[in-house]
Amino acid sequence: MKHLHLTAAALALVAGPALAQQDTISIGMVLEPPNLDPTGGAAAAIDEVVYANVFEGLTRFGPDGSVQPALAKDWDVSEDGMVYTFYLNEGVTFHDGSEMNADDVVFSLDRARTEDSTNAQKALFAGIESVTAAGPLTVEVTLSEPNGNFPFNMAWGDAVIVAPETVEQLATTPIGTGPFTFSEWVQGDHVTLVRNENYWGEPVALSTATFKFISDGNAAFAAMMAGDIDAFPNFPAVELLSQFESDPRFEVVVGSTEGETILAMNNKQPPLDDVRVREAISHAINRQDIIDGAMFGYGTPIGTHFAPHNPDYVDLTEMSNYDPEKAKALLEEAGATDLTLRMMLPPPGYARNGGEIIASQLREVGIETEITNLEWAQWLEQVFGGKDFDLTIVSHTEPQDINIYARPDYYFQYDNADFQALIEELSVTSEPGMRTELNQQAQQVIAEDFVNGYLFQLAKVGVINAKIEGMWENAPTQANDLTGVRWVE
Repeated sequence: MKHLHLTAAALALVAGPALAQQDTISIGMVLEPPNLDPTGGAAAAIDEVVYANVFEGLTRFGPDGSVQPALAKDWDVSEDGMVYTFYLNEGVTFHDGSEMNADDVVFSLDRARTEDSTNAQKALFAGIESVTAAGPLTVEVTLSEPNGNFPFNMAWGDAVIVAPETVEQLATTPIGTGPFTFSEWVQGDHVTLVRNENYWGEPVALSTATFKFISDGNAAFAAMMAGDIDAFPNFPAVELLSQFESDPRFEVVVGSTEGETILAMNNKQPPLDDVRVREAISHAINRQDIIDGAMFGYGTPIGTHFAPHNPDYVDLTEMSNYDPEKAKALLEEAGATDLTLRMMLPPPGYARNGGEIIASQLREVGIETEITNLEWAQWLEQVFGGKDFDLTIVSHTEPQDINIYARPDYYFQYDNADFQALIEELSVTSEPGMRTELNQQAQQVIAEDFVNGYLFQLAKVGVINAKIEGMWENAPTQANDLTGVRWVE
């Protein structure tokens, strides 16, 4: 009887904690951030730890790329589009207990736009004429010219609100207003955040989040299999994902990033200055073969320069569908025979492997290529800066960057006055419905002009424990937003 009694007691001790809802999580990351201040560094790994978790801005990105309220519960725009008035939430405090108010917003935006600012995205603040506190919880931002994209700019991690009293320590001891507070950083190993029990907004389900840094794909695989990591939102070895897919403990989550992967064409370089040649190249490309061969099947086909997860996206892939016979006919019509084009490829696998596949596809329609593999420094100097290329492959990862097509001096040298006017109108338009219409018109124009060969949206491929919900599927910005993450049975 004594043995039975002890066994029952032991079972009770085991059963008690087992029934409790798990509320801690370990997140795998490939790169360790160089610091933890999103307003003073360009590395994506900074935002992957602190965006929406530790720091918050006036606005924020939702998982679909939409702009949502954050520290500002609402905002107005003047009729001339020059003045944005932001109304702040009440009762917001920084992690040190101090109040967050309009003065902190004025300080943060003024700091970001000063001449000696170390902010990596100073262009986001370049159009600000002045920032004033119109009340304790009201901020007026006056612009030098209308900018309908301003709430979008304020959603970037570079635009989070910080306090003057703690700004000097943000790199190593970040203090924000978010639902998690900084606990520790063991350099070379992990950063730990804990739940902010005094958070002004909706409380989070997780009590502790540990970001562990594992760059090697095999080590990441082993850590997931052993249960040392609960989720790896950007898994570093896509070739190993099939082993997770067959294991019921895990879920492989495939979404998209802001990375439009394109076969860029030098629009001023003959014969690519002829739209018929560019269209022929576009029809010679089999996107799915490139996705399968260069990305192990991970990637979303695109037909224009816009992220498929964005609400304003238009699927235009059929406009440049794979049609080698049409490609041959267009080349003959353009008198472009016996072509040899120079293809300059940067280091990423999607470029090097994708370039070989595209070269083979172009050969099928009569276009030869001379491939040169470049390191990033060479690519930036020769292709991006010097415009000395015919074709190149690169992923454009800046969010909603279709406006680069309005810059005639940009490396692919597309010069269309009508498109430039369209983007100018978009830049001064704040009404959401009209912005959607203009964004969709812009996508249509560059697709019809076959400015570049639009290949695929770079995939965001992650592995998570099957009992976790709320992780972002897509990556409208570089973030591991844990505000909606929880364990479920």
